[in-house]
Amino acid sequence: MSLPEAERLARLRLARTDGVGPVTFRRLLARFGSAARAIASWRDLAGAPGPLAPAEVVQAEVDAAARVGACHVVWGEPLYPPRLAELADPPPVLVLRGDASLAIRPAVAIVGARNASAAGRALAGELARDLGQAGFVVVSGLARGIDAAAHQAALATGTVACVAGGIDVPSPPEHAALHEAIGRQGLLVSEQPPGTEPQARHFPRRNRLIAGLAQGVVVIEAAHGSGSLITARLAAEAGREVMAVPGHPRDPRARGGNALLKSGATLVEDAADVLAALAPFAAAGRPAAEPVTTSPDADPAGDPADARGRLLELLSATPVATDELVRMSGLPTGHVAALLVDLELEGRIVRHAGGRVALA
Repeated sequence: MSLPEAERLARLRLARTDGVGPVTFRRLLARFGSAARAIASWRDLAGAPGPLAPAEVVQAEVDAAARVGACHVVWGEPLYPPRLAELADPPPVLVLRGDASLAIRPAVAIVGARNASAAGRALAGELARDLGQAGFVVVSGLARGIDAAAHQAALATGTVACVAGGIDVPSPPEHAALHEAIGRQGLLVSEQPPGTEPQARHFPRRNRLIAGLAQGVVVIEAAHGSGSLITARLAAEAGREVMAVPGHPRDPRARGGNALLKSGATLVEDAADVLAALAPFAAAGRPAAEPVTTSPDADPAGDPADARGRLLELLSATPVATDELVRMSGLPTGHVAALLVDLELEGRIVRHAGGRVALA
């Protein structure tokens, strides 16, 4: 059943409050049973993340989405994409424009270099067409190069574009026509309010959407440190299949993909390889995500703001191992991992070699 409208707006208001990321959002729901009750108890909440987002600002955002043909979907609603709901830290709210059923169908992400070679773009288009004809939706990030080639080739069979800014803000500007075509024929997905100009801190969230919506990620041409490799890492952490196309060792655009292959990613050269890699997913099926129990006892880490505060107090500009944070904070390993993802998506921390993290 759909959520009551008052609860939908309350969840959106909670999600738009500064300091409330995916982990804190879920913990507040678990503690209070609903966003409406969490908001009603906000003044009495010890260490609340910050002042609540104004109700009128949230309503204005809903109205702005409606004007551009988009709608909000909050976590817990039937339209919420099931593969995103499987994540340990699903986005609290999404803004969708287009065919929402595309987020339910089997999907493969194709990502890669913005300055892709002609051969790389041609391969991205070929993979997207063949996978589309095999029944897969193609997910990507609407960037230049590989992303654009994959979206264009999959328009006829189904494509999902995850964007870093608002659902109505084409980025890069030269993709305005492709952005509009996907909004009509495919599906645009964003976590940001309409009208938001994309900023660097928004792209990790965009990459997480790509990884979460797909059953597997194919990397075609990616330099070291690129966003495509972040998407691949997020996909691996979410239990998705990570695949890469090998490239010439002298081409800087191939180093990221080749490094993934050395680390155990599946080597693919055509759509048949991708379908073979995803066969276990199809055979086993992916069970629907179970709803999280919204009772006060469901939060073993206690007050969500207190747990977040404890972790932030232990962090500094000096990198520290995650297991050390677990030991010193006294928090469960899973909660520390989830909070670190939350803080990384907010741009509060950076990751270093050896599984260490530090304040940004």
